[in-house]
Amino acid sequence: MGKVATAEVVRFMSDCLKAVGTSELAAIQQADLLIQADALGHPSHGLNRLELYINDILKGTCKPNNEPRILKESASTAWVDANNVLGATASHFGMNLAIKKARDTGVGWVTVKGSNHNGMAGYWANKAADEGFIGMAFTNTSPLLAPTRSKQEALGTNPIAVVAPGSQGESFYLDMATTAVAVGKIEMQLRKGEPIPSGWAQGPDGQETTDAQLAFDTSCLMPLGGGEQTSGYKGFGLSAMVELFCGISSGANYGHHVRAWSHSGDGGPANLSHCFVAVDPQRFAPGFGDRLTDCIQHWRQLEPTDPSLPVLAPGDKEKINARDAAISETVSYIKQQIDSSSALAERLNVRPMNVELE
Repeated sequence: MGKVATAEVVRFMSDCLKAVGTSELAAIQQADLLIQADALGHPSHGLNRLELYINDILKGTCKPNNEPRILKESASTAWVDANNVLGATASHFGMNLAIKKARDTGVGWVTVKGSNHNGMAGYWANKAADEGFIGMAFTNTSPLLAPTRSKQEALGTNPIAVVAPGSQGESFYLDMATTAVAVGKIEMQLRKGEPIPSGWAQGPDGQETTDAQLAFDTSCLMPLGGGEQTSGYKGFGLSAMVELFCGISSGANYGHHVRAWSHSGDGGPANLSHCFVAVDPQRFAPGFGDRLTDCIQHWRQLEPTDPSLPVLAPGDKEKINARDAAISETVSYIKQQIDSSSALAERLNVRPMNVELE
């Protein structure tokens, strides 16, 4: 493991993006998205994703300095063409628009087409919560989920994120893939040279596998819930719902029409879609924040099945990780991640990260 100052990671990531022609603002926005994932304890969506974005830009399948534009809008809705910018650029534009409409009408609902991978979905829902709204964020992704009873993939990991502000500094934070895990979790197991747990993915025969390389090569993740006997069809249904909100509603590529998952930038423009929602809780019953906080604090006080493992409210793990990262002003990476980042620095002629080995 190696420890790196948070500011140093941001510097490195933004330098890499600028080295391939990305503007200062777009590079900083993308780097901030990635470092937040690492700080919250989701390394699959942090520095681990940087090279994917670099390769898309170098192949010309992402145009980082284009500008999104509104195609159609009403008082509370909008349809946006991201114009093939980086996912962070498109998502800031989309959620900012949803927030603006929620201020005016109580609800903002925005769909975005023509975008790229937009990282940790919770980052975007939290952007609305920081302004006092209930934030929701959805995105489609490359097809990786094998629907229940299928040997083949047909939908993405299609995450759902909902974040809401409570009183007393509390907040509800949910960010989850609709597959058993995000594909980045398998990538991290590969980086560590470890197997994956049962229930994460299928092999080419349609049966569960614990072989991380076979799972990655087959690219058939199991839906949230796993197999049919453990209600995996619910995860399949949730993934399909996200596709309805995203690719199908926005006119972007959807489901089986999205390009295959690749780190190399092959397959042409991703044309991914996102959906951003902001809802003003003050338009409903008074005391929203107090009731939400009452629930959150009650959940934590429930008697645990294992006294050494207290009950956590949604988002507690992320908050604990973020607090620790803020105190230390560092994040830690496994050796393989540090090595691959050093190779990327050499490839782009960028100053590598200053790493303190642990």
